[in-house]
Amino acid sequence: MIYRWISVLSVCFLILGSLQVVAQSVESDERALLDVNDGISFSKDSLFLMNLRFRMQNRAGFNTLGGDNFEVNDFEMRVRRLRLRLDGYVLNPRFQYYIQLAFSRADLDLESAFIAQPLRDAILYYVVNEKFYIGFGQSKLPGNRQRVISSGNLQFADRSIANGIFTLDRDFGFFGYYTETFRNQSILQLKTAITSGDGRNAVAVNNGLAYTGRIEYLPLGSFTNKGDYSEGDLEFEPKPKLSLAMTYSMNQKAVRTGGQLGPQLFEERDMNTLIIDGVYKHLGWALSGEYLKRTAVNPVTENESGEIRYIVVGDGVNLQISKMLSRKSEMALRYSNVIPAESIQAIQERIDTALLGYSYYVNGHRIKIQANIGYKWLEGLSKFQNTGNSWTGMFQVEFGI
Repeated sequence: MIYRWISVLSVCFLILGSLQVVAQSVESDERALLDVNDGISFSKDSLFLMNLRFRMQNRAGFNTLGGDNFEVNDFEMRVRRLRLRLDGYVLNPRFQYYIQLAFSRADLDLESAFIAQPLRDAILYYVVNEKFYIGFGQSKLPGNRQRVISSGNLQFADRSIANGIFTLDRDFGFFGYYTETFRNQSILQLKTAITSGDGRNAVAVNNGLAYTGRIEYLPLGSFTNKGDYSEGDLEFEPKPKLSLAMTYSMNQKAVRTGGQLGPQLFEERDMNTLIIDGVYKHLGWALSGEYLKRTAVNPVTENESGEIRYIVVGDGVNLQISKMLSRKSEMALRYSNVIPAESIQAIQERIDTALLGYSYYVNGHRIKIQANIGYKWLEGLSKFQNTGNSWTGMFQVEFGI
C-alpha cells in the first residue's frame, strides 16, 4: 500500500515538473508569431509587429478616335499598379510605421519623368492617446476623399478627372490627426499637415511650405469597417451613415503645375485649394460628391523661349451613385467635370465625363473584377460629332491580400 502511494506521488511530481518546464518554455519562447488575416502578420510579443500586403491591378482598355467614330485610337494593356505595403510597430505599439513601394511603370512616374520613384509612402506615427496621433514622413495629404481612398478601394478603374487635376497628393512633412466622439455617437475629425509642398521624393528648392487642414463630421456615427474611406456600400449599412468634410490648403512658392504633381513651372507661384466633399451610405446604396476649387495669382509661367506652363485654376465636380445588386455585384454611375478659370480659358478646355461601371467583388475590394464604359466631351458640347469627344472602355482585375 505504501509503495502504491509513493508511486502515485512520484507520478504527480513528474507531471508538475513537466508543467513547470512547459510554462518556462512558453515564457521564454522567442519565436515570432505568424498570422494570415488582413495580409500576412509577423509579431513578437508587444515589441514588434509587421503586416505585409501586396496588390496588383491588371487592365485592358481602349479610347476611340471620336464620339461618332468608334475606330480605336489606342489600347491600354498593362499592369497599372503593383504595390507592396509594410506597416506595424517597433518596441511599443505607440510607435508605428507605414511603408508603401510601387513597381509598375505608371506608379514609378516614368510616364511623365525620366527618374523612377518607387517610394510612395514612408511615415512614422506616434499615438499620443486614443484620440490623437501625429506623423512625420511622406504620405498622402488630408485632401479630397477620393484621393485619400486607396486606389484599391475604388468603384471605377481610375479616379475622376476633377481629382486628377485639382487633387492634393503625397508630400513630406508633419501630420496631425484628432478624433472626438460625442455622446450622441456623432464624430468630429480634425486633420492637418505642414509639408514641403513639392510632392513625393522632392529636393530642396526654396523656402516655401504647404499648410493643409481638413475637418470631417459624421453626424450619424462611424461607418462599418471605415466605409467612409471605401467606395460603394459593400457592408449594406443597416442604418444611414453620412460624412461631410472640408479641406483648405495653401501652397507657397509651388514649383509644379499641380502643387505636389505635374511638370515644373518656369517660376514659383502661390496656389490655394478648397475642397468640399461628402459620402452617404445605406442598405447597399452609396452617394458621394466632391467640389474642388484652385486659385492662383498669375497662373501662367513662361520661359525665355516662349514656352508656357501653367497652373490649372478653376473648379471641378465629381458625383457618384451606386447600388449593390447583391452581396457580390454592383452598378455605379459617375459624372465629373473640370471648368477652367477665365484667366486660362484660352489654353485649357472644359472637360466633362460620364461613366457607367460594374464591379464583381470576389473578396471585397481585395479581389474584384471591374468593367467601365464612358464618354468624354469638351467645351460643354456633348454631341457625338463634336471634335475632341470620345469613348473609353476599361476591364480591370484587382488581386491582393
